[in-house]
Amino acid sequence: MPDWITTPVTADLLRGALDVERTELGVLPHRLPARARAQNTDEQLAMAESQPAGVRLVFRTRATVVKLESLPTKRTYVGAPPRPHGLYDLVVDGRPAGQGSVLDGNVITVDMTAGTSELRPGPPGTVRFDGLSGEVKDVEIWLPHNETTELIALRTDAPVEPAPPADRRVWLHHGSSISHGSDAASPSRTWPAVAATLGGVELINLGLAGSALLDPFTARAVRDTPADVISLKIGINIVNHDLMRLRAFGPAVHGFLDTVREGHPDAPLLVVSPILCPIHEETPGPCFPDFSEIGEGRFRFRTMGDPAERATGKLTLQVIREELARIVKQRAAEDPHLHYLDGRELYGEPDAADLPLPDDLHPDAATHRLMGERFAGAVFGADGVFGGEGD
Repeated sequence: MPDWITTPVTADLLRGALDVERTELGVLPHRLPARARAQNTDEQLAMAESQPAGVRLVFRTRATVVKLESLPTKRTYVGAPPRPHGLYDLVVDGRPAGQGSVLDGNVITVDMTAGTSELRPGPPGTVRFDGLSGEVKDVEIWLPHNETTELIALRTDAPVEPAPPADRRVWLHHGSSISHGSDAASPSRTWPAVAATLGGVELINLGLAGSALLDPFTARAVRDTPADVISLKIGINIVNHDLMRLRAFGPAVHGFLDTVREGHPDAPLLVVSPILCPIHEETPGPCFPDFSEIGEGRFRFRTMGDPAERATGKLTLQVIREELARIVKQRAAEDPHLHYLDGRELYGEPDAADLPLPDDLHPDAATHRLMGERFAGAVFGADGVFGGEGD
């Protein structure tokens, strides 16, 4: 048996988190700062920002065995088959090198029909990676994008030190559950993670499931976070929450952009409209899950809006895209670093036949890969708005 070296998890080992909360057992990475969390009252956002999408442990070591002890909080749904355990992706010197899960942890059981939930506390567990080379190497452990993850300690058979700062640009991206990684194969294979790898940038993923709602505290978090290039994917949550009308949407977008520009006056800034979502292209929200097939492990989302309500200012994805394009065009006259991308260039009508949205709202794992590749090519490529070292 090796003599294990225990290394507490500290902020200098983490990338992609905006805040690190000390807990009784260790640390809890957050993707919104404490000030933003203090202003939030929504349980959905609290859950989403505590799930470490895009957050990874990064360190340098000669260790041949790496163990990470953590306390995950998982979710299960009444009437549905058990959900798979969250995955930890191991990347060594930039190459995928393994996966694992922590089987223990807390479990929240959600009854979506009754609107209730119950927490069952559980013990910490350990994910183990072995068979690594004894050479000095840079190791990344991408944390599960869909489980709140309290980190306790690293245990290795050789010393660990923080990896040197990456010599590449930082890309900060904000979006909805699609950006968060809903239905992606694993944390390093969400579409933003794929795009970041192909684009050669450091990712900060502020994709917040169900919560890309133009909240001022989120705008301030983007404003205050150091980044070289920034993208904002806006629209789908505004529609499926039926959150606001056209009269409020335009000023809210302007306000969000104004706040971001306070901290990043010249950074390349890309506004991305929603990908194709047929149920909301011409029909406003609200949108609710349909539980009629949940016993078979399937459920879909259904919109409750009426297309005729567009005349009264209710928002559809078509309206959202038109308004975002108009706003960016207007502002770009004085802001040459502001750009627009129609989300249907990432997933559009030609894709829907071959890669339909399984629940009518979220893309599957293959579509995440496709979107990441397309974003990298269109945005980080030589002719893209984030291409090269400048804008």
